[in-house]
Amino acid sequence: MTEAHPIEEQIRAAFDEVSQRRTRPRRLIEQRLVEFAENETNFTVDDLWQDIRKDDPHLGRATVYRSIEKLVNKGLLNRVDFADGTHHYRVCGHSHHHHLTCNQCHRVVEVDICLPKEQLAKIGNQTDFTIEGHSLSLFGRCSECRTE
Repeated sequence: MTEAHPIEEQIRAAFDEVSQRRTRPRRLIEQRLVEFAENETNFTVDDLWQDIRKDDPHLGRATVYRSIEKLVNKGLLNRVDFADGTHHYRVCGHSHHHHLTCNQCHRVVEVDICLPKEQLAKIGNQTDFTIEGHSLSLFGRCSECRTE
């Protein structure tokens, strides 16, 4: 018996927590997401759906979309926005970080920088908001795209 990959265990636990049955489509989604995590691959819902439909032609796009949204809400997937308004998803797990994206090739790099807590508190005080979370979007062009 093979040992489960940690992200696979986290995805399975997240599905269990939101009462998702262990159906074949859910297992296929888990399997693909583990592959994406291991390869640090970004994907769209349509990419994932088309890929899984090779093994399960009757799989509905809505099933994949709902599953992805549940995992985003649980913090196991990040939605990575691009400057052109499109977005991809990335298996990131629970560690807090942000993404730098290339405007040209859509390369994604995880960056471990963040606004200091004091700065977030100051923004909250100035605007009379209780800040409950944040995201930082960084856009640019990677070195490969700059040399083209």
